[in-house]
Amino acid sequence: MTIREVATTPFPDQKPGTSGLRKKVPVFQQPGYAENFVQSIFDSLDGFSGKALVIGGDGRFYNREVIQTAIRMAAANGFGLILVGRGGILSTPAASHVIRKYGAFGGIILSASHNPGGPTEDFGIKYNISNGGPAPEKITDAIFARSTAIARYLTLDAPDVDLDRDGETIVGGATVRVIDPVADYAGLMESLFDFDAIRALIGSGFRIAMDSMSAVTGPYATEILERRLGAPAGTVRNGVPLPDFGGHHPDPNLIHAKALYDEMMGADAPDFGAASDGDGDRNLIVGKGIFVTPSDSLAMLAANAHLAPGYARGLAGIARSMPTSGAADRVADALGIPLFETPTGWKFFGNLLDAGKATICGEESAGTGSDHVREKDGLWAVLLWLNILAVRRQSVQAIAAEHWARFGRNYYARHDYEGVDAAAADALMTELRARLAGLPGTAIGVLRIEAADDFAYLDPVDGSESRHQGIRILFEGGSRTVFRLSGTGTSGATIRVYIERYEPADGDLGRQTGDAIADLIAAVEAIAGITRHTGRTAPDVVT
Repeated sequence: MTIREVATTPFPDQKPGTSGLRKKVPVFQQPGYAENFVQSIFDSLDGFSGKALVIGGDGRFYNREVIQTAIRMAAANGFGLILVGRGGILSTPAASHVIRKYGAFGGIILSASHNPGGPTEDFGIKYNISNGGPAPEKITDAIFARSTAIARYLTLDAPDVDLDRDGETIVGGATVRVIDPVADYAGLMESLFDFDAIRALIGSGFRIAMDSMSAVTGPYATEILERRLGAPAGTVRNGVPLPDFGGHHPDPNLIHAKALYDEMMGADAPDFGAASDGDGDRNLIVGKGIFVTPSDSLAMLAANAHLAPGYARGLAGIARSMPTSGAADRVADALGIPLFETPTGWKFFGNLLDAGKATICGEESAGTGSDHVREKDGLWAVLLWLNILAVRRQSVQAIAAEHWARFGRNYYARHDYEGVDAAAADALMTELRARLAGLPGTAIGVLRIEAADDFAYLDPVDGSESRHQGIRILFEGGSRTVFRLSGTGTSGATIRVYIERYEPADGDLGRQTGDAIADLIAAVEAIAGITRHTGRTAPDVVT
């Protein structure tokens, strides 16, 4: 097969966000659009000739087509082995594990995570490096720079690879190996958790409801929960990945997983409810009669991780993104281990995990994980919760109550203003930054501002610095609000406002979150003027 050099011209909008390049499907369907970005990835890398590349995705619309394109281009650019998940499927954490297990040079993951899928919805491409984690900023910056100057891409004239049959095919000078997308990951989970204890819990009549949201986690959850752990058939709902996620939004939050939440609040609720997102890296945890916020889940998992065999050695440290609540900080302090506060984006955890400084990491956006891979991992969080429940033999509600009685409670919510005019969102943030120096010492109702800053992060491993990662307003007593623009959308801008009130262990731990943070919600509008800038009088999503 002859390598073809195809002339092309740059597209101006191929700057990766926090999780790769995300656009609407029709944008990616433009001639040369996906090819330009994939070639820009390869042109930004060195030393991969003859080495392995992992390719997989979450099964969303246009997944298979771009996989075939990427296979031909990877072969043309000199990769020697291309590992592809059967059916084009690899959850993001499973892809991370495959990269690590097989010593691949890196991987291309085709996903827009929790964003909707379909012919007019979202698609994404991101590159993961050899540690299995998302490419750091120095690489994504290089990819964008290359995309602005690209003049050609390399490909081959070759038939499509049969993605639905395990085995090997030669494409150019490369071997394409189609692999079972679930087996390696399921084996990893079995090595971390006490499957016998979880089986015994399930065998005692403990009921689980797992909503895979017609997304990639379905095959993984079915194999592990139903086949290996003995949960009844039907425990996994919406378990078949669909290109449009069944017309639903595959984001495991209280808006898009409302049916599960309502069921878990009912009189005959299962004992444990969970959901995962489009590419399998996020999770929702709901016990009978109680929703566990992602921030609290991180803290509770860290406090109890030693109950699982894979973490019996203890934790080296805990890492959380800056907008995530401070609940995990108090666990780290009690355990006598370091707590690392990073910008949003899992790539910032990679250095800490590789250096052995952190064992468990989490983000308020429903992502938790550990050093077993270099991505957040929704099903891992579900299994760690089940392991803890199997050992403690208490309800989720009882575990949460005991946790708050020991550490205090961080009442927490995130308000998302979606599809905001980008110029208006930028103006809001610019105005807020200009006022930061004058905010400390001022009062808003009963709240007094103690400090205000624009969060910057100095990586303790490589010394790199990341600025403008979110505006923090810190109040006396441990409460705070955080403002940042999201980098995960495909149109307009999303303003995220994080609202947190700390209640000490001897305080009122049983309030409704909305009541506990009401004064902070009022302060948000007084400080930032969201309505004045955007015309919005309420957030689109509250989680």
